[in-house]
Amino acid sequence: MTTRGIDHIGITVPNVERATVFLQQAFGARLVYDNITPQDPPQEGPEAERKLGLRPGAKATHIRMLSIGESASIELFQFGNTEQNDPARASDFGVQHVALYVDQMENAVKRFTEAGGELLSEPSALSGPIEGGEGNQFVYGRAPWGMLIELISYPAGIDYPQDSEDQRWTPKTGRTD
Repeated sequence: MTTRGIDHIGITVPNVERATVFLQQAFGARLVYDNITPQDPPQEGPEAERKLGLRPGAKATHIRMLSIGESASIELFQFGNTEQNDPARASDFGVQHVALYVDQMENAVKRFTEAGGELLSEPSALSGPIEGGEGNQFVYGRAPWGMLIELISYPAGIDYPQDSEDQRWTPKTGRTD
């Protein structure tokens, strides 16, 4: 098998600059590079529509790569000249949320809301025999553009079943931004 892992997650946002500020303030995101800036010619036309699966006439006007912690990168897309749907709900088909591992839930919730995110509830304990444990918790929230983001922490670890073929990715300890 040659698949090594998730390289990045693509997120369409209404404004790349504002989304970048939110992700920096909420999660310490760092700018990697811009593939297309607003000053560049947009990525558009039949070839871009075919390669990216765009609606006819859609234009990619800003594309930016960010990094958060020690995991997959996040690629932000801003499109013009196209109809756009509301962000997915957890019950919709396809990618419906991104979960970010945090070390200190209380601090992460504070940063998330101060940056403009809105929590759907208070943090709750992860439950069940596999994910339950002292301090293991999660909470869902919405980014300013409506996308679902989960904050998750499981300092007590995961009690993997004996027949588990692998373990989920968990960041190394030590980094706290």
